Amino acid sequence: MGMVQKRKKMHYGDTHLRRRWRVRNRTRDLDQIDHDIQTQSAELINQQVDLEQPGCGQFYCVHCAKYFIDDQAMQAHFRTKVHKRRMKALELEPYTVEEAERAAGQGSYKAPKKRVMETQPTKDEVKKGKRIRVEEKIEEEALKSKKKIVKMQN
Repeated sequence: MGMVQKRKKMHYGDTHLRRRWRVRNRTRDLDQIDHDIQTQSAELINQQVDLEQPGCGQFYCVHCAKYFIDDQAMQAHFRTKVHKRRMKALELEPYTVEEAERAAGQGSYKAPKKRVMETQPTKDEVKKGKRIRVEEKIEEEALKSKKKIVKMQN
C-alpha cells in the first residue's frame, strides 16, 4: 500500500519566467501617453524610417503607444475595443503629484477634469495641419450653475 501520488505542477515557483513576461508586455503608462499627446503628437505620427520597428516606424498609434505594419492594420486597430478602452481612460486628466499632496491634506481637493478625445488624424491630415484635439468637457452641472447665475443677474 502506497501513498497517493501528488501531481507535480510543471512551472510552480518559476517566478523568473513570470517576471520576464510581465516586463516584455509592458506598455507606456497613461501619464506618459498624455504628455506625448500634449507635446509631440505630430512628431510621433510622422516619424523617420526606423527599420527596427514594425512597418518601419511609419504607422504608430499615439494613444496606445503601438506600432503597426501598415495603414490597414492601424485603421482596423482604431475600431477595436482595446483602442476604445484606452481612449476612454485618457479622458480623465492624469494623476499628478500636486493631486497626491492635496489628497494628503496639503491643499483643497479638485476633481480631475473630463476631456473629449478624438482618434488621431491620418498622416495626410497631419501634413495639412490637423492635430490631435484634446478639449475639456463641460459638465451639465456646471452649465446649470452658469445659467442660474445669469438668471440671478438679470
